[in-house]
This record gives sequence, structure tokens and C-alpha cells, in this order.
Amino acid sequence: MSDNQAAVATYGLGKRYRRSRALSECTFSLPPGRICGLVGPNGAGKSTLLRILAGLTVPDAGSFELLGETPGPGRSGWRRVAYLDQDRPLYRRFSVAETLRAAAALNATFDFGWARRTLEDLGFDLHQTVGTLSGGQQTQLALIWCLGRRPALLLLDEPTSALDPLARESLVRLLLATVAENGTTVIVSSHAVSELGQFCDFLVLLTRSQVRLTGDVDELLASHRLLVGAAESSPPGTVLSSATAGRQATVLVRSEGELFAPGWDAEPVDLERMVVAYLRLYACAEDESAALDATTSARVRS
Repeated sequence: MSDNQAAVATYGLGKRYRRSRALSECTFSLPPGRICGLVGPNGAGKSTLLRILAGLTVPDAGSFELLGETPGPGRSGWRRVAYLDQDRPLYRRFSVAETLRAAAALNATFDFGWARRTLEDLGFDLHQTVGTLSGGQQTQLALIWCLGRRPALLLLDEPTSALDPLARESLVRLLLATVAENGTTVIVSSHAVSELGQFCDFLVLLTRSQVRLTGDVDELLASHRLLVGAAESSPPGTVLSSATAGRQATVLVRSEGELFAPGWDAEPVDLERMVVAYLRLYACAEDESAALDATTSARVRS
């Protein structure tokens, strides 16, 4: 894969489960060597997207490329991908040491020595059985299994949900070290947007099965501003959210070019505030669409 090729590229991916659509017209391109935060509410399609990229779910529409090629029989794409599911599938009766030996037996590229040293540094008892580990420890062990394979692409579905603050800090250090050392591309699905802002440099936002926002985090933040000014004034840019207190308005705006805001005090926006604004924006749009559909349906019945 050349430096100019995307690590992940999707083209109109779609997936339907019975009557519900889990993914629709999903298109984005992720450069190599990035840590991508995949965000969105429950049911937005995040897990479905990761399972498609991992080769565990077949899309109904569209196509995708991994590491410069379309995955399929006889191709190396999926062999260089590691995926950690929310359920952390491990052999509960195995000891930690037996888990490492199984990982080495099942994966030709598994770095047994590195995995053992890392778990020892984290304070693991290698003789302890997996079933007696805490949920956070099981997540760490499963992550070490994935990282020990030295993947080119790592897919993580809600990896921090069972971790305490110290364990989360260790996870972030491992991810950053892996990207720096091996150039691994990482996609992390999470609801904890404030945490993602500490280490993710790329963003994909999904709502109602569709990609709503994607791009480099620094570039996205640079194109958004929080403006404070007189409520009767018209703010520049595209308004994403607004709140009024007396005669003062606080407005979150997006501008594709240089933002000139005479009469407004401009402040930078953090990742969490920007993401929440988009989630609310599309939730309101969907509620209005649903209300319109219901009104139309009622008129037709009458």
C-alpha cells in the first residue's frame, strides 16, 4: 500500500436487517497511520460498519477497500486486520499464559514475547484464569491479543466501556505506541467523545445509519467556532446550534473559509461540543421529518 492510498475506503456501503436499515450510503476515506474516532448514538450503525470491515458481515450494497485492495479469497487484506468486539471473545477456562500460547498458535505474526512482557508490566498474573479476571482486565488481554498480531488495521468496538481511568490511560498509551512504531491505522468506536479527543486525529460521525461528518479532527475544529454576541445580530457561517440568554446569544457555527465575525466574540470549540451539536442537529431534523410523515399519513387516511 502506497502512502497516497487510503487505509480504509468505503463506497456507498449499505446493510439491512429485516425491516431496519443498519447502514446506508456509507462513504468515507481514512488515510493510513491515523487513529479514527467512530462516533454516534446507539443504533447509528457503528458496530455494523466495523463488522463489515472485519469481514464478519456482508453488506447489501456498495463496496470497500482495506489497505489498498478489495478483500476477498486469496487476498491478504483481512489477514492484516485485527478486530476487538464489545463482547471480548476469550476462552474463559484458559489461563492468561494459555491464552497467549493460543494466540501464537492461531496467528503466525503474533509477537509472544512482547505480549507477555506487556501483560506482566500491567500487573497480570499469567497463571490466573480468564474467567476470574475483571471486565477491564479481560478487555486489556483481548487488546493485547489484537496488538500482538501486529495488524496494519485495528478495529475496536467500545474498547473503553469496562475500563477504569488508569486502564484507559494504559490503553491510550498502547495505541499511540503501536501507531508510532508500526504505522497501524486504528478505528475506535466509542460514546466517550471527550476521551477520543485526547488521542484521535480523524473523525467519522454516524447518525441513523448515515455518515454525517468526516475528516481530520484539527481541520474540523478549525472550521467551527463558538460565537457570543447580541441576540438580534445575524452570525456568519452555518449555524449548528444556538442558545439565547436575555440579549446575548451563544452560537456554534461552521465556515468553510476564513470566519469574519464583527460584533461577535469567537472562541475555539472542543471535539465533544462539536459532535454533540451535530447529533442534536440531525436528531431534530429526523424528528421534524417523522412528524411531517405522520401528518401526511393522517391527512391521507382522512
